[in-house]
Amino acid sequence: MDDYPLLHLLWTMLLIFGFVIWFWLLISVFGDLFRRHDCGGGKKVLWFIVVLAAPLLGVLVYLIINGRHMAERQAAAVQAAQKEFDDHVKQVAGGPAGEIERAKGLLDSGAISQDEFDAIKKKALGG
Repeated sequence: MDDYPLLHLLWTMLLIFGFVIWFWLLISVFGDLFRRHDCGGGKKVLWFIVVLAAPLLGVLVYLIINGRHMAERQAAAVQAAQKEFDDHVKQVAGGPAGEIERAKGLLDSGAISQDEFDAIKKKALGG
């Protein structure tokens, strides 16, 4: 027990925890870097090289400079995914309101006439 005391065990656990957190941050930084549309390829390559050359410092600098924008981009992506899911559910679930909404879209685009729209609306409402 003297060759591996409790403090060494705790230090090892702390190092492993720190490595896991750092690796997670590295994946987050690379994911954000390659999803960005506001910077060109040269800037992305430069960040990539900085993060690879000095991993700990590169990740910390990227987070300091772009941390707030990372959160905004992530929130926007989550909102877009939620909107896409909601639209899909509305389209699939539809019911009478969805059927009328689709028919209204067809009417607005000129694909069907007003009489055809009225017939679809009447059928959707069960009349």
